[in-house]
Amino acid sequence: METKVKSACDTCAHFNADGLKKLGIHTDNFDFVVALAGNPNTGKSTVFNALTGLRQHTGNWPGKTVTRAEGGFEYNTQKFKLVDLPGTYSLLSTSEDEEAARDFILFGKPNVTVIVVDANRLERNLNLVLQILEITDKAVLCLNLMDEAKRNNISIDERTLARDLGIPVVPTSARFNQGIPELIQTISEIANGTIICKPHRIKNVPDNIEKAVKTLAAEIEKEFPNIPNSRWIAFRLLEGDTQIINALKAGELV
Repeated sequence: METKVKSACDTCAHFNADGLKKLGIHTDNFDFVVALAGNPNTGKSTVFNALTGLRQHTGNWPGKTVTRAEGGFEYNTQKFKLVDLPGTYSLLSTSEDEEAARDFILFGKPNVTVIVVDANRLERNLNLVLQILEITDKAVLCLNLMDEAKRNNISIDERTLARDLGIPVVPTSARFNQGIPELIQTISEIANGTIICKPHRIKNVPDNIEKAVKTLAAEIEKEFPNIPNSRWIAFRLLEGDTQIINALKAGELV
């Protein structure tokens, strides 16, 4: 997929004047929900603050001690609620942090998921990126800490990365607000359907596993017609994910 991310410089006057309004904690009557995901130490909180205006509403996820932060921004008269997910290395649900992040992406059905990665440690971060892309097809990669990458003489081919992942890639240095206008514009375009993502998914699955996944996914869809990503859920059931099994039994997947 060839993804074209328009430069905010083309519309910066509109952006700075009427295009963007940082809402802080005021997220009532929002048009879209945006999830912010990423490994720890990727500058995710800085990205959150740059988008919302340095203000958060914090509380715990239902039934968990894991803290959640919410904020918002308004862009081109549309309101976006931003939910900062716990920083995790995986979505395999071995901790409350991972479970909270995974459940929101899967069950909360955000309109856009922003995946924040450290440009200096891209390979290490890609494990989480690929797991998220198994769940959702509306995502953007925020390639953060580009200022540090430049100092470390690290160069990343953003177009090739976007093509291989099948989602837009926006380089940022959130602490200096660099790339944030482009990120907001991309979030808006994905939410409104202007950008269609075709994310990378697991391929070359052994025939016996592929057959089992298809059979199980069909049964899940029959029982829960509106369930999100039955294929991914089928994989998790085959791996014995107790959280998914219990959620399925309790009817919490829809």
